Amino acid sequence: MQLKHVLNLEKNYFYINSKYSNSLEDLGFEQSKLVTEDGKANYKIEIVDANTKSFTVKALAVTDFDQDGQLNVWQINQDEEIKEIIKD
Repeated sequence: MQLKHVLNLEKNYFYINSKYSNSLEDLGFEQSKLVTEDGKANYKIEIVDANTKSFTVKALAVTDFDQDGQLNVWQINQDEEIKEIIKD
């Protein structure tokens, strides 16, 4: 859900600036408080890359859901392709 939100923010930013942003702050995105900080969000959002043609944003789990030592990672790009990069 947070990745889709950043996707929409990046698209709006692109329409205004003719480029994608490397800054969540510039997009107006506020990270929900993480469960590791007594919040409710299980994923930390970060922009991996952004330029005039593309962007990649990742959601990095801060919780090991199945206790296997591996943290879940998802990513989305400008084409709305959502992929699970690391399964948990």
